[in-house]
Amino acid sequence: MNALMNDIEVIKTKHSKINEVDFDHLSFGKTFSDHMLECDYKDGKWQAPKVVPYAPITLDPSAKIFHYGQSIFEGMKAYKDGDNNILLFRPLDNFKRLNISAKRLAIPELPEAYFMEGLKALLKVDSDWIPKNEGSSLYIRPFIFATGKGFHASPADEYKFVIATAPSGSYFAGELKVLIEEKYSRSANGGVGFAKAGGNYAGQFYPTQLAIEKGYQQVIWTDDNTHEYIEEAGAMNIFIRINDTLITGPTSDRILDGITRKSIIELTEKEGIPVEVRKITVSEVVEAAKNGSLKEMFGAGTAAVISPISGFGYKNEDFDLPKLENTYADALKKRITDIQTNKVEDPFGWRYKVI
Repeated sequence: MNALMNDIEVIKTKHSKINEVDFDHLSFGKTFSDHMLECDYKDGKWQAPKVVPYAPITLDPSAKIFHYGQSIFEGMKAYKDGDNNILLFRPLDNFKRLNISAKRLAIPELPEAYFMEGLKALLKVDSDWIPKNEGSSLYIRPFIFATGKGFHASPADEYKFVIATAPSGSYFAGELKVLIEEKYSRSANGGVGFAKAGGNYAGQFYPTQLAIEKGYQQVIWTDDNTHEYIEEAGAMNIFIRINDTLITGPTSDRILDGITRKSIIELTEKEGIPVEVRKITVSEVVEAAKNGSLKEMFGAGTAAVISPISGFGYKNEDFDLPKLENTYADALKKRITDIQTNKVEDPFGWRYKVI
């Protein structure tokens, strides 16, 4: 297999778009690189992947992605350091999580070499698309969806694996004001909340839009049963600092095992910041806000890395967080991004050098 993967077919575009891009003013995920990786599953196995020009995908109207939602994805970033090395951050964790999602949605699992060697081949072809500006990166979107045809409610017999990339700036600008959700749920026990399934995000849009109409930017999700426990912040894991202790909920059927989340936990443990992985109630957070012990809240995920929360709403009452000079959010974000961009040593072995 390795011999095959080291000889991935590359079909280069005849018309690069790179000179049309303003790399000093990149929005997030709206500009796309010249090429993508493509690989089909048919006849009971994954076929050889290849790098092709970025282009629309044509599907039959009966393709099962449209009817039964078999679709999963990952989010990653590539960076360049001062020596033009191409770097990834914990890519094998993304690969493993993609297959966890695949298994839950009855999608054939992908061989590791197809993911890793295919990604490396794509990044080598589009290396000039990786921004070097502070705060920018090449966002990487691996995804798998059902292409098999038919209206019968059953898993498809054909799938497509794609990796597309987008040079991107910051995901969020500034701090977030969030609304703690009292009615809607992101996921439920026994469901697919732990998977990166497209439907998870589609189900978030309506409650989030309701929150936006009330003047908030995002929703803090609570448990589906009682709505008493804090679970996630928008499409991110959430961390809450009470006094000097950082708290985040345990992963479960409902909560995504975020790679940035895991990195923050490992960093805080190494650097002596008290961290607790436990359930945290809405009432505990509200009480901490009232008595002044609530110091910080922030979301954590690949796209934004860390997004500070400036305040939250709950039961028609708003709570502002204090303005601190030295925050855990700022320190942890700098530590992670410095590791990602090779500005500091990486004692964890997270950084992965492509070339």
